Amino acid sequence: MLLGALLIASCSKKIEVTNAPDFNVTTDSATYKAGQEVTFNIKDNGANIISFYSGETLQEYAFKDGRTIDVKGVGATMAFTSSVQLGTQVNQLSVMASTDFNGDYSSLAKIKAATWTDITSRFALGTSAAFLASGTKDISDLMVPGKPIYIAYKYVTRPQATNGLARDWFIQSFAINSLAILANTASATPIALTLADQAHAGFRIIDQNAATIKSATFIPYDMAPAQASTTTTRITLYGNRYLTPILPIFDSTNSVFDPKNPIYDPYSLAYVPTAVRPIFVLYDPASPYNDPLSEHWAVSAPINADKVDLGPDLATVVKSGITSANLNVFKYTYTTAGTFTAVFVASNNSIDGIKQVVKTITLTITP
Repeated sequence: MLLGALLIASCSKKIEVTNAPDFNVTTDSATYKAGQEVTFNIKDNGANIISFYSGETLQEYAFKDGRTIDVKGVGATMAFTSSVQLGTQVNQLSVMASTDFNGDYSSLAKIKAATWTDITSRFALGTSAAFLASGTKDISDLMVPGKPIYIAYKYVTRPQATNGLARDWFIQSFAINSLAILANTASATPIALTLADQAHAGFRIIDQNAATIKSATFIPYDMAPAQASTTTTRITLYGNRYLTPILPIFDSTNSVFDPKNPIYDPYSLAYVPTAVRPIFVLYDPASPYNDPLSEHWAVSAPINADKVDLGPDLATVVKSGITSANLNVFKYTYTTAGTFTAVFVASNNSIDGIKQVVKTITLTITP
C-alpha cells in the first residue's frame, strides 16, 4: 500500500520547466543580396525546440496567432475546369450565382426560390473528355457587401427519346479568389487570397426527381433520379436514368429476381451478404418517370467575400527536440529584395509547461 501511494504521488507530480533557454542569434552583417545565403550564428546551450520565422509573406512572427484579411468591396475572380463525354444533348450545363439564397438545400423548389444569375457565357466549357480551363473571370459585379455568394452548376436532362442521350459532365479545380493580393510590405511578393476552392466550397447535389418513394409497386429507380455526385475534388453530373422496357430490371427472368439465386444463400460460395432481392415491377409505359425532363443542381456552401481567414503564419522547425544536437549555425536564402524581420523562438518544454526566448534580427536584402 505504501509503495502504491508513493507511485501515485510521483505520477501526479508536475514536471515543471524551471528555466528559459540560454539562447541567442547573430549574423555577420545586416545586409545581404537576394539569392545570397544568410548564416545565422546560434548560441544554443541545449534548447529543446528552435523555430524560425523568415519574415517573408505568410512566415511572419507577428501573425503567429492568425491572419485575417479584409477584402470587402474588392471583388473576386472565378475559375474551374470542365470536361464532357458520351451522349448528344446540348446546352445541359449552366453556371449560376446568387446572393439571396437562404441556404435551404432541402428541395429544388427551395433552391429555385432564390434569385440566380446565369453566368455561363463568361466561361469556356469543356468540349471533350479532356479538361478545359474556363478562364479566370471577374465576378465582382455579382458581389454584394455583407452577403455571401453561392455558385451553382445547373444540369438539365431533357427527354432522351427525343433529345438524345444525356451527357456526362465533370467539374474540377473550382476556385474563387479575391482581387486583393497579400503583399509583404518588405518583399512586395503577391499572393492570391482564396475565398473558396474545390475542397472547401461544399457543393451539394439537389435533384428534381429524388428517389424518395418506396413501396411494393413503386421502387426507387422508377423516379429516374440523377446519378450526380460530389467529392472534395470533383463534381460529377450524369443524366437521370432513362427507363425503357428492354432494361434488365424489367425482365422477369433476370436472375436477381430469383429467390434461389445463390447470391442470396448464406451457405453458397457465391453468397453476397449485401445482396437484397429486388421486387419485380412491370414496365409501365405511362409512367411520367420513364424519360422525364428534370433538373439537377450542384450548389455551393456560402462563400464569404468580405474576409479571408488565412490562419496562423507557420514557423520552420530547425531543432525538433531535447535529443537533437546543439544547433550552432542555421542558413537561409532570401530570394527577393526587401527588409525582413527574422525571428527565432527557442523553448524548453515539458508536458506541464513551456518557457521560451524570442530573438529578432532585422535584415535588409538588396537586389
